Amino acid sequence: MEPQKKYHKFRKDNRCRFCREKTKDIDYKDLNVLTKLCTNQGKIYSRKRSGNCARHQRWVTEAVKRARFVALMEYVG
Repeated sequence: MEPQKKYHKFRKDNRCRFCREKTKDIDYKDLNVLTKLCTNQGKIYSRKRSGNCARHQRWVTEAVKRARFVALMEYVG
């Protein structure tokens, strides 16, 4: 009788997307990344929804705030 293969319920790599890519910093000029982390109204997604770790969520928040201040992103959608 052959041993059965184990079924893995969870995906292998469920870390933060920035940790997986080994990102050094999150740039406020990279609007493609920042718009994916915001709602249509302009609110920033929570850590639970976006899947970011605490460190990178703080970096995302700072980058979005800088992009808003420089008028690259809107404050309100």
